[in-house]
Amino acid sequence: MATKTLYVCSNCGHEEPKWLGRCPDCGEWSTFVEEARESKKVVGFAERATRQKKSAGGRTFSLDEVRATEGGNRMDTGVGELNRVLGGGVVPGSMVLVGGEPGVGKSTLLLQVMGHLGEGCLMVSGEESPRQVAISARRLGVGGAGFRVLSETDVDVIEATILEERPTLVVVDSIQTLYSPELSGAPGGVGQVRECAARLMRVAKSEGIAVMLVGHVTKEGSIAGPRVLEHMVDTVLQFEGDRFQNFRILRALKNRFGSTNEVGVFEMSGTGMVEVADPSAFFLSKREEEIPPGVVTVCLLEGTRPMLVEIESLVVPSPLAVPRRVANGVDTGRVNMLCAVLSRRAGLSLGDHDVYVNVTGGVRVEEPAADLGVALAIASALRDRPVGKGTACYGEVGLTGDVRFVSGAPRRSAELIKLGFGRIIKPEGSHDASANARKDGSVDGKASVVEVKTLEEAVAVALL
Repeated sequence: MATKTLYVCSNCGHEEPKWLGRCPDCGEWSTFVEEARESKKVVGFAERATRQKKSAGGRTFSLDEVRATEGGNRMDTGVGELNRVLGGGVVPGSMVLVGGEPGVGKSTLLLQVMGHLGEGCLMVSGEESPRQVAISARRLGVGGAGFRVLSETDVDVIEATILEERPTLVVVDSIQTLYSPELSGAPGGVGQVRECAARLMRVAKSEGIAVMLVGHVTKEGSIAGPRVLEHMVDTVLQFEGDRFQNFRILRALKNRFGSTNEVGVFEMSGTGMVEVADPSAFFLSKREEEIPPGVVTVCLLEGTRPMLVEIESLVVPSPLAVPRRVANGVDTGRVNMLCAVLSRRAGLSLGDHDVYVNVTGGVRVEEPAADLGVALAIASALRDRPVGKGTACYGEVGLTGDVRFVSGAPRRSAELIKLGFGRIIKPEGSHDASANARKDGSVDGKASVVEVKTLEEAVAVALL
């Protein structure tokens, strides 16, 4: 067969006969890479009809004939936080993609999982030699677990080894290093990543072997390779966290066998990833003195787990014609919107001030319930008045200046009370089983809960 050259977008997989600076499908720039393909033979109508007659139909199944178990056959990874994110453990025959920045702890966590499962695991290392893997395993204390290591990048050899040894779990580190001899593209290219993942997926589904793939990420934070790779796998896990901080957050972006709302919190140590049982106490700073202006504690809800974080803000007069809005850990557009609402609905003049917002510990906050905390932190920094020690809040802020109800209010309030917060500012119209919420902020013996309806009212209550 003749070979022809195509140009494939590394972001979305779109194909073009010639190189383009911008992908017409996804709109990304400089993403087209050259790939050699074998041109298919043109088949006539008579030959196509003959092939259709010779081909046999596939076997169909009734759902009553298919044996299905509701999580009873999941494999325990030995890491409670990972089990939580996966929905109870690894499902046999599933394919899990683990992504994250270099050095965030992907290989470390998977080594700990293989150390728990032992001899039934096979590690395919395309980036490290067996000696390097052994050094890392001994450092983590799992050197004697008995799992096997294969240092290979040829997917044909890997597939044959899996079918020969038949492990219960295969870890591939990483999918971008594998290649198929049938394709002429370099390892890590669009075609190679797609073909190698498809080959491993067929083995996983047909043999009931769980496969966990390690994937690199681009500078934008997305998993490198075409988006079709994320559609092929059953679960996509993303490691988040600053490399200069000790904590890590594991989040499920896709999960066919569980919820995508759960998160796992880890702390990186010299002996591996340590589970953080109480992330709220871990993220809060230990301040014995009074809370300075511009610092507000917010209660987030990640799945079924409430988590407390601190939001800091600094507001200073701007020497520029267009003031700066800098946000770390929260969306900059959301900060701009809250500044506009504060200026219009709460009477705070921010048009000639630079506003800086930071979430401590490098946490990435996306839940709308953090709106009230960000707005109160900005107001506190502008007026240079603290919200007071032992005060926390949660609530979504609308463009009209109203503070809207958020889900999970009883769970959030219970977590705040458990950690010793005596004053809770929350939206009006929700009932807490753990605290008697009253408009006047009276105390029910556990905490003073103040319900607010507008952002202006919340600023007045917080900055008494």
